[in-house]
Amino acid sequence: MTTTRAAAAMAVAAVLTLTACSNATSPLDDLATPEFTEVTVHDPSAVTGNDELWVFGSHAAVAKTTDLMNWTQVSDSVNTADQAGLFEDIRAELAETFEWAQTDTLWAADVIELPDGRFAMYYNACKGDSARSAMGIAIADSVDGPYEDQGIILKSGMWDEESENEGEIYDATIHPNAVDPDAFYDANGDLWMVYGSYSGGIFVLELDEQTGAPDPGQGYGTRVMGGNHSRIEGPSMRYDETTGYYYLFVSYGGLDSSNGYEVRVSRSTDPAGPFLDAEGNDMALAQGPVGSFFDDTAIEPYGVKILGGHEWADSSGTGIDAGYVSPGHNTWWDDPDTGESYLIFHSRFHGTEEMHFVRAHRMYMNVDGWPVLAPARYAGEGEQTPSTADAVGTWQVVEFQKVISPLVPLSVEATFAEDGTVSGAIEGTWELSADGALTLTTDAGTFDGVMVPAWDPNAAAWTWGLSVVSDQGLPLWGHRTGSEG
Repeated sequence: MTTTRAAAAMAVAAVLTLTACSNATSPLDDLATPEFTEVTVHDPSAVTGNDELWVFGSHAAVAKTTDLMNWTQVSDSVNTADQAGLFEDIRAELAETFEWAQTDTLWAADVIELPDGRFAMYYNACKGDSARSAMGIAIADSVDGPYEDQGIILKSGMWDEESENEGEIYDATIHPNAVDPDAFYDANGDLWMVYGSYSGGIFVLELDEQTGAPDPGQGYGTRVMGGNHSRIEGPSMRYDETTGYYYLFVSYGGLDSSNGYEVRVSRSTDPAGPFLDAEGNDMALAQGPVGSFFDDTAIEPYGVKILGGHEWADSSGTGIDAGYVSPGHNTWWDDPDTGESYLIFHSRFHGTEEMHFVRAHRMYMNVDGWPVLAPARYAGEGEQTPSTADAVGTWQVVEFQKVISPLVPLSVEATFAEDGTVSGAIEGTWELSADGALTLTTDAGTFDGVMVPAWDPNAAAWTWGLSVVSDQGLPLWGHRTGSEG
């Protein structure tokens, strides 16, 4: 991380650190009641700049925050991008992209700070009913723009013509849809990009740190998963210095409220793969059979599920506090001061149709080096460590499955007893370590994760939450609702 990038990130971290540290040793009752301000950014991608955390997404929607709870909408569409100062004349500057993709809007943008302190925006547009897409770069001196177009770097959907792979005619079953970019730095500080949506899969490219453009001679790059129009998209890559792994997050399913969007993760010691899941499956095999289209059953066994639609039974059953519908297309942010990690994504909600908002959750590593998400949105919680007495009581627990479906799981009731047993809708044993690491053992397997503070919006109170994942890659979430013993 350059001095410029570090300074911007540290400024955002300062606000979060103040919240966390001020309550680091306080019981849950002393945590402040959170307040939230919602914004709408589909397919958010995070970057720090101007002492703030920004998210850029589809349709040139942009928002910013200093605390991950209260957000400010900067732009909500291509039509407001110029007014927001992101471009001087976005439609004129990106005219070639709109013309190629035969559309009047943009898809999931990604912004990253280059080593020299400039910001590179990877914009992209797609026709939508086909993989005819274009991806380009625009550069700005500041995260808030104005961005100056540098031209298109990748195209797809050139039917019956040579693709970006020299000598190969474009074929959407094996070549990528040139959208959904995520630029990232590897362990050595070299710049890469992972991208792709449906079509021929998810691909990885090496980039030039000075220009942000792909190094020559790579074509589309290396395919790491997907193909034959399997519903895998929205890749995001995170390198973890502690584990030494590159974690590749992707969204499975369809993004609207009726298509079961969800997030899965795999990992590799090399940014170009191979990426494996918890069962050792090579994610390059996660693709539909030849000749298939949207064959979800073919990809369901692959990947560690980290986030999916769900409903809390102790809620009203509707609205933004009842659970998530089709959450996905995530980004991540690591607090450079505390080392805390966050996953940021968009989600729809029960009974609200296609309305969607940005959500941020704390992200933790379990004992096996797999990420798990806090079961509630980030609400300013600190680093409170639970005791075994805090785990004893009645819980609402969500058991996720690997099926890709709009039919979301409803939480069930379970009781954690003082003797370490679990009874009720799930049965087994529980064990809590001194550092808050939690292990659940049930007929479904062994689940490892954490027990952490969680804001329950339905009870309007702080409680304890749990987030664990099995050795088969299935998550289980919960929040305590009953009193001790």
